[in-house]
Amino acid sequence: MTTVTRTFTVRPEPATVLDYLKDFTNAEEWDPGTERCTRNDTGPIVVGSTFHNESKIAGVGTELTYTLEKLTDDTIVLVGRNETATSTDTITVKPAAGGGSEVTYEAVIEMSGAAKLAAPAVKVVFEKIGNDVERDMTQALDRLAG
Repeated sequence: MTTVTRTFTVRPEPATVLDYLKDFTNAEEWDPGTERCTRNDTGPIVVGSTFHNESKIAGVGTELTYTLEKLTDDTIVLVGRNETATSTDTITVKPAAGGGSEVTYEAVIEMSGAAKLAAPAVKVVFEKIGNDVERDMTQALDRLAG
């Protein structure tokens, strides 16, 4: 299992941040590995909403189905699954001192079957991706502040 966590501050208020991030199709703007992300269902985004995510990480393409498993006033949990991995993304948002929001993004990646052999390399790759996500998510969220 690989865990990558980043905490950073952005300009928009928590409600704006949560509203944007709960729509996982926006991952195309802030997740450098995501090439395409589409919603599988319709209507309001609620717990149980699902998304089809196509990513390329370290040159390897993968597809996961993400389910919004938790949505509260300060937390979003999205779990992506396929035959080789489960990725649990937990995003916590709280008011930042001086305005804006403090965002904590945690990705827990658990490899399955033969893919477990790659776990040590996965940690190195995802630490780099964590830095890129922090940069890109900050930029995407700050654009919402105008």
